[in-house]
Amino acid sequence: MSPWPVVLEFTALAVAIGFAGFLLSIYGDVIAEKTGLGGAWIGFALMAVVTSLPELATGLSAAGLNQLPDIALGDALGSCVFNLMFIVLLDFLHREASVYTRASQGHILASAFGIVLLGFIAFNIVLAHNGIDIKYRHIALATPITLVFYVMAMRAVFRYEKSQHQEALEELAERYPHISLSKAIKRYSLAAICVVALGIRLPETASKLAEVMGWEQSFVGTVFVALATSLPELVVTISALQIGALDMAISDLFGSNLFNLLIVALDDLVYLPGSILAAALPVHLVTVLSAIMMNGIAITGLLYRPTTRLFKTIGWVSLAMFSVYVVNMWVLYLHR
Repeated sequence: MSPWPVVLEFTALAVAIGFAGFLLSIYGDVIAEKTGLGGAWIGFALMAVVTSLPELATGLSAAGLNQLPDIALGDALGSCVFNLMFIVLLDFLHREASVYTRASQGHILASAFGIVLLGFIAFNIVLAHNGIDIKYRHIALATPITLVFYVMAMRAVFRYEKSQHQEALEELAERYPHISLSKAIKRYSLAAICVVALGIRLPETASKLAEVMGWEQSFVGTVFVALATSLPELVVTISALQIGALDMAISDLFGSNLFNLLIVALDDLVYLPGSILAAALPVHLVTVLSAIMMNGIAITGLLYRPTTRLFKTIGWVSLAMFSVYVVNMWVLYLHR
Protein backbone atom coordinates (compact mmCIF):
# COMPACT_ATOMS: atom_id res chain seq x y z
CA MET A 1 0.00 0.00 0.00
CA SER A 2 1.41 3.39 -1.01
CA PRO A 3 1.71 5.79 1.93
CA TRP A 4 1.33 8.92 -0.20
CA PRO A 5 -2.50 9.14 -0.22
CA VAL A 6 -2.50 8.97 3.59
CA VAL A 7 0.37 11.45 3.86
CA LEU A 8 -1.42 13.90 1.54
CA GLU A 9 -4.69 13.52 3.45
CA PHE A 10 -2.94 14.15 6.78
CA THR A 11 -1.11 17.18 5.35
CA ALA A 12 -4.35 18.62 3.96
CA LEU A 13 -6.06 18.19 7.34
CA ALA A 14 -3.12 19.83 9.11
CA VAL A 15 -3.16 22.85 6.77
CA ALA A 16 -6.94 23.19 7.09
CA ILE A 17 -6.73 23.04 10.89
CA GLY A 18 -3.99 25.66 10.83
CA PHE A 19 -6.11 28.01 8.70
CA ALA A 20 -9.24 27.46 10.80
CA GLY A 21 -7.14 28.02 13.92
CA PHE A 22 -5.90 31.29 12.45
CA LEU A 23 -9.50 32.45 11.99
CA LEU A 24 -10.28 31.37 15.55
CA SER A 25 -7.42 33.45 16.87
CA ILE A 26 -8.46 36.53 14.87
CA TYR A 27 -12.12 36.47 15.84
CA GLY A 28 -11.30 35.41 19.38
CA ASP A 29 -9.19 38.55 19.63
CA VAL A 30 -12.09 40.61 18.23
CA ILE A 31 -14.47 39.15 20.83
CA ALA A 32 -11.95 39.92 23.57
CA GLU A 33 -11.70 43.54 22.42
CA LYS A 34 -15.45 44.06 21.98
CA THR A 35 -16.29 42.55 25.38
CA GLY A 36 -13.65 44.60 27.20
CA LEU A 37 -11.36 41.71 28.14
CA GLY A 38 -7.69 42.46 27.83
CA GLY A 39 -4.13 41.89 28.84
CA ALA A 40 -2.56 38.65 29.95
CA TRP A 41 -5.99 37.25 30.77
CA ILE A 42 -6.81 37.28 27.02
CA GLY A 43 -3.78 35.12 26.29
CA PHE A 44 -4.08 32.82 29.29
CA ALA A 45 -7.82 32.16 29.29
CA LEU A 46 -9.61 33.12 26.09
CA MET A 47 -6.89 32.71 23.45
CA ALA A 48 -5.48 29.58 25.13
CA VAL A 49 -8.84 27.84 24.97
CA VAL A 50 -9.42 29.08 21.41
CA THR A 51 -6.11 27.81 20.07
CA SER A 52 -6.49 24.49 21.94
CA LEU A 53 -9.79 23.58 20.28
CA PRO A 54 -7.99 21.38 17.70
CA GLU A 55 -6.36 19.39 20.52
CA LEU A 56 -9.72 19.08 22.28
CA ALA A 57 -11.61 17.89 19.19
CA THR A 58 -8.81 15.54 18.14
CA GLY A 59 -8.35 14.13 21.64
CA LEU A 60 -12.04 13.43 22.23
CA SER A 61 -12.32 11.86 18.78
CA ALA A 62 -9.22 9.71 19.27
CA ALA A 63 -10.17 8.56 22.79
CA GLY A 64 -13.96 8.36 22.49
CA LEU A 65 -14.85 7.54 18.88
CA ASN A 66 -11.74 5.69 17.70
CA GLN A 67 -10.35 4.39 21.04
CA LEU A 68 -6.78 5.34 20.19
CA PRO A 69 -5.30 6.24 23.62
CA ASP A 70 -1.74 6.77 22.39
CA ILE A 71 -2.78 9.27 19.72
CA ALA A 72 -5.03 11.11 22.19
CA LEU A 73 -2.41 11.29 24.95
CA GLY A 74 0.43 11.93 22.51
CA ASP A 75 -1.44 14.84 20.95
CA ALA A 76 -2.12 16.58 24.29
CA LEU A 77 1.35 16.05 25.75
CA GLY A 78 3.20 16.61 22.48
CA SER A 79 1.40 19.92 22.04
CA CYS A 80 2.78 21.02 25.42
CA VAL A 81 6.33 20.47 24.16
CA PHE A 82 5.62 22.25 20.86
CA ASN A 83 4.13 25.24 22.71
CA LEU A 84 7.27 25.58 24.83
CA MET A 85 9.33 25.38 21.64
CA PHE A 86 7.39 28.36 20.34
CA ILE A 87 8.90 30.41 23.19
CA VAL A 88 12.30 29.59 21.69
CA LEU A 89 10.95 30.77 18.32
CA LEU A 90 9.74 33.99 19.98
CA ASP A 91 13.21 34.57 21.41
CA PHE A 92 14.73 34.09 17.95
CA LEU A 93 12.26 36.43 16.21
CA HIS A 94 12.34 39.12 18.92
CA ARG A 95 15.42 40.94 17.64
CA GLU A 96 15.40 43.85 20.14
CA ALA A 97 16.32 41.81 23.21
CA SER A 98 15.79 38.45 24.86
CA VAL A 99 12.10 37.75 25.50
CA TYR A 100 13.03 36.70 29.04
CA THR A 101 14.06 40.29 29.81
CA ARG A 102 10.88 41.80 28.36
CA ALA A 103 8.20 39.29 29.42
CA SER A 104 6.29 39.68 32.66
CA GLN A 105 7.40 37.52 35.57
CA GLY A 106 3.73 36.78 36.17
CA HIS A 107 4.04 33.96 33.60
CA ILE A 108 6.00 32.02 36.22
CA LEU A 109 2.76 31.27 38.08
CA ALA A 110 1.12 29.63 35.05
CA SER A 111 4.29 27.71 34.24
CA ALA A 112 4.56 26.46 37.84
CA PHE A 113 0.97 25.21 37.76
CA GLY A 114 1.85 23.39 34.54
CA ILE A 115 4.82 21.69 36.19
CA VAL A 116 2.65 20.49 39.10
CA LEU A 117 0.03 19.06 36.75
CA LEU A 118 2.62 17.44 34.48
CA GLY A 119 4.26 15.84 37.51
CA PHE A 120 0.87 14.59 38.68
CA ILE A 121 0.21 12.98 35.28
CA ALA A 122 3.67 11.38 35.25
CA PHE A 123 3.08 10.06 38.78
CA ASN A 124 -0.19 8.43 37.72
CA ILE A 125 1.30 6.94 34.54
CA VAL A 126 3.97 5.24 36.66
CA LEU A 127 1.36 3.96 39.13
CA ALA A 128 -0.95 2.70 36.35
CA HIS A 129 1.84 0.75 34.67
CA ASN A 130 2.83 -0.82 37.97
CA GLY A 131 -0.58 -2.26 38.68
CA ILE A 132 -1.89 0.61 40.83
CA ASP A 133 -4.81 1.93 38.83
CA ILE A 134 -7.31 3.59 41.18
CA LYS A 135 -10.54 4.30 39.33
CA TYR A 136 -14.31 4.34 39.49
CA ARG A 137 -15.65 2.28 36.60
CA HIS A 138 -13.54 3.50 33.66
CA ILE A 139 -12.58 6.88 35.14
CA ALA A 140 -9.22 7.18 36.90
CA LEU A 141 -9.07 8.97 40.25
CA ALA A 142 -6.54 11.37 38.69
CA THR A 143 -9.21 12.73 36.31
CA PRO A 144 -11.46 14.61 38.79
CA ILE A 145 -8.36 15.83 40.66
CA THR A 146 -7.00 17.25 37.39
CA LEU A 147 -10.31 18.99 36.67
CA VAL A 148 -10.39 20.61 40.13
CA PHE A 149 -6.73 21.62 39.93
CA TYR A 150 -7.28 23.29 36.55
CA VAL A 151 -10.14 25.39 37.93
CA MET A 152 -7.99 26.35 40.94
CA ALA A 153 -5.09 27.32 38.65
CA MET A 154 -7.31 29.49 36.46
CA ARG A 155 -8.77 31.23 39.51
CA ALA A 156 -5.32 31.82 41.02
CA VAL A 157 -3.89 33.30 37.83
CA PHE A 158 -6.94 35.51 37.36
CA ARG A 159 -6.70 36.85 40.91
CA TYR A 160 -2.95 37.41 40.52
CA GLU A 161 -3.37 39.34 37.27
CA LYS A 162 -6.15 41.41 38.84
CA SER A 163 -4.08 42.26 41.92
CA GLN A 164 -0.98 43.14 39.92
CA HIS A 165 -2.91 45.09 37.27
CA GLN A 166 -0.74 43.53 34.59
CA GLU A 167 -1.91 44.09 31.05
CA ALA A 168 -0.22 42.18 28.24
CA LEU A 169 -1.78 44.46 25.64
CA GLU A 170 -1.82 48.20 25.96
CA GLU A 171 -5.22 49.83 25.84
CA LEU A 172 -4.99 51.25 22.35
CA ALA A 173 -7.55 52.59 19.91
CA GLU A 174 -10.08 50.09 18.69
CA ARG A 175 -8.30 47.71 16.31
CA TYR A 176 -11.36 46.13 14.72
CA PRO A 177 -13.83 49.00 14.11
CA HIS A 178 -15.16 47.32 10.95
CA ILE A 179 -16.14 44.04 12.67
CA SER A 180 -19.14 43.96 14.98
CA LEU A 181 -19.35 41.66 18.00
CA SER A 182 -22.21 39.64 16.49
CA LYS A 183 -20.30 39.14 13.23
CA ALA A 184 -17.18 38.07 15.15
CA ILE A 185 -19.19 35.53 17.19
CA LYS A 186 -20.77 34.06 14.03
CA ARG A 187 -17.42 33.72 12.24
CA TYR A 188 -15.76 32.41 15.38
CA SER A 189 -18.47 29.75 15.73
CA LEU A 190 -18.11 28.73 12.07
CA ALA A 191 -14.34 28.37 12.43
CA ALA A 192 -14.85 26.35 15.64
CA ILE A 193 -17.22 23.98 13.84
CA CYS A 194 -14.61 23.48 11.10
CA VAL A 195 -11.93 22.75 13.69
CA VAL A 196 -14.14 20.18 15.43
CA ALA A 197 -15.02 18.47 12.13
CA LEU A 198 -11.39 18.34 11.04
CA GLY A 199 -10.29 17.22 14.50
CA ILE A 200 -12.73 14.30 14.41
CA ARG A 201 -11.20 13.09 11.15
CA LEU A 202 -7.54 13.64 12.13
CA PRO A 203 -7.08 10.66 14.55
CA GLU A 204 -8.37 8.15 12.01
CA THR A 205 -5.99 9.49 9.37
CA ALA A 206 -3.15 9.49 11.92
CA SER A 207 -3.87 5.85 12.74
CA LYS A 208 -3.66 4.99 9.03
CA LEU A 209 -0.39 6.93 8.78
CA ALA A 210 1.07 4.94 11.68
CA GLU A 211 -0.03 1.70 10.01
CA VAL A 212 1.33 2.38 6.52
CA MET A 213 4.62 3.76 7.89
CA GLY A 214 5.03 1.01 10.49
CA TRP A 215 5.28 3.52 13.35
CA GLU A 216 3.98 3.45 16.92
CA GLN A 217 0.82 5.47 17.44
CA SER A 218 2.50 7.22 20.37
CA PHE A 219 5.16 8.58 17.97
CA VAL A 220 2.60 9.73 15.40
CA GLY A 221 0.41 11.31 18.08
CA THR A 222 3.22 13.12 19.88
CA VAL A 223 5.01 14.40 16.79
CA PHE A 224 2.69 14.69 13.80
CA VAL A 225 -0.77 15.08 15.33
CA ALA A 226 0.57 17.40 18.03
CA LEU A 227 2.29 19.55 15.39
CA ALA A 228 -0.88 19.74 13.30
CA THR A 229 -3.07 20.77 16.23
CA SER A 230 -0.45 23.25 17.51
CA LEU A 231 -0.51 25.34 14.33
CA PRO A 232 -3.06 27.81 15.79
CA GLU A 233 -0.71 28.51 18.73
CA LEU A 234 2.08 29.16 16.22
CA VAL A 235 -0.11 31.60 14.28
CA VAL A 236 -1.16 33.45 17.44
CA THR A 237 2.45 33.56 18.69
CA ILE A 238 3.78 35.19 15.53
CA SER A 239 0.76 37.49 15.13
CA ALA A 240 0.99 38.70 18.75
CA LEU A 241 4.70 39.40 18.35
CA GLN A 242 4.04 41.44 15.21
CA ILE A 243 1.66 43.76 17.08
CA GLY A 244 4.02 44.03 20.06
CA ALA A 245 1.91 41.86 22.37
CA LEU A 246 4.72 39.70 23.71
CA ASP A 247 3.01 38.92 27.01
CA MET A 248 -0.20 37.83 25.28
CA ALA A 249 1.81 35.43 23.13
CA ILE A 250 3.56 33.84 26.11
CA SER A 251 0.34 33.76 28.16
CA ASP A 252 -1.35 31.93 25.30
CA LEU A 253 1.38 29.28 25.24
CA PHE A 254 1.38 28.62 28.99
CA GLY A 255 -2.42 28.78 29.11
CA SER A 256 -2.69 26.34 26.20
CA ASN A 257 -0.41 23.93 28.03
CA LEU A 258 -2.64 23.95 31.10
CA PHE A 259 -5.69 23.42 28.90
CA ASN A 260 -3.93 20.55 27.09
CA LEU A 261 -3.46 18.84 30.45
CA LEU A 262 -7.16 19.36 31.16
CA ILE A 263 -7.81 17.64 27.81
CA VAL A 264 -6.01 14.55 29.15
CA ALA A 265 -8.66 14.36 31.88
CA LEU A 266 -11.49 14.90 29.39
CA ASP A 267 -10.04 12.19 27.14
CA ASP A 268 -10.11 9.82 30.10
CA LEU A 269 -13.81 10.57 30.65
CA VAL A 270 -14.73 9.46 27.11
CA TYR A 271 -12.28 6.52 26.90
CA LEU A 272 -14.68 3.77 27.97
CA PRO A 273 -12.33 0.71 28.02
CA GLY A 274 -10.57 2.04 31.14
CA SER A 275 -8.03 4.59 32.33
CA ILE A 276 -6.34 6.25 29.38
CA LEU A 277 -3.10 6.64 31.36
CA ALA A 278 -3.00 2.87 31.90
CA ALA A 279 -3.90 2.06 28.28
CA ALA A 280 -1.30 4.34 26.67
CA LEU A 281 2.34 3.34 26.32
CA PRO A 282 4.74 4.42 29.11
CA VAL A 283 6.97 6.14 26.51
CA HIS A 284 4.74 9.21 27.02
CA LEU A 285 6.68 9.74 30.24
CA VAL A 286 9.56 10.99 28.09
CA THR A 287 7.38 13.79 26.74
CA VAL A 288 5.97 14.63 30.18
CA LEU A 289 9.43 14.88 31.74
CA SER A 290 10.70 16.91 28.76
CA ALA A 291 7.85 19.38 29.24
CA ILE A 292 8.66 19.61 32.97
CA MET A 293 12.33 20.37 32.23
CA MET A 294 11.44 22.95 29.56
CA ASN A 295 9.03 24.68 31.96
CA GLY A 296 11.74 24.75 34.61
CA ILE A 297 14.23 26.28 32.19
CA ALA A 298 11.64 28.91 31.15
CA ILE A 299 11.05 29.84 34.78
CA THR A 300 14.81 30.17 35.27
CA GLY A 301 14.97 32.57 32.33
CA LEU A 302 12.04 34.66 33.54
CA LEU A 303 13.59 34.97 37.01
CA TYR A 304 17.25 35.42 36.04
CA ARG A 305 16.51 37.55 32.93
CA PRO A 306 19.76 36.86 31.03
CA THR A 307 20.76 39.53 28.53
CA THR A 308 23.52 37.58 26.75
CA ARG A 309 22.55 36.22 23.33
CA LEU A 310 24.64 33.67 21.44
CA PHE A 311 25.70 35.10 18.06
CA LYS A 312 23.03 37.78 18.63
CA THR A 313 20.30 35.25 17.93
CA ILE A 314 19.00 33.42 21.02
CA GLY A 315 20.02 33.18 24.66
CA TRP A 316 21.34 30.19 26.56
CA VAL A 317 17.90 29.65 28.11
CA SER A 318 16.31 29.11 24.71
CA LEU A 319 19.26 26.95 23.64
CA ALA A 320 18.75 24.73 26.70
CA MET A 321 15.02 24.41 25.95
CA PHE A 322 15.76 23.57 22.34
CA SER A 323 18.26 20.89 23.43
CA VAL A 324 15.63 19.20 25.62
CA TYR A 325 13.18 19.32 22.73
CA VAL A 326 15.68 17.70 20.34
CA VAL A 327 16.45 14.91 22.83
CA ASN A 328 12.72 14.31 23.32
CA MET A 329 12.14 14.00 19.56
CA TRP A 330 15.20 11.76 19.19
CA VAL A 331 14.00 9.34 21.87
CA LEU A 332 10.51 9.23 20.35
CA TYR A 333 12.05 8.64 16.91
CA LEU A 334 14.03 5.71 18.25
CA HIS A 335 10.80 4.31 19.71
CA ARG A 336 8.80 4.91 16.54
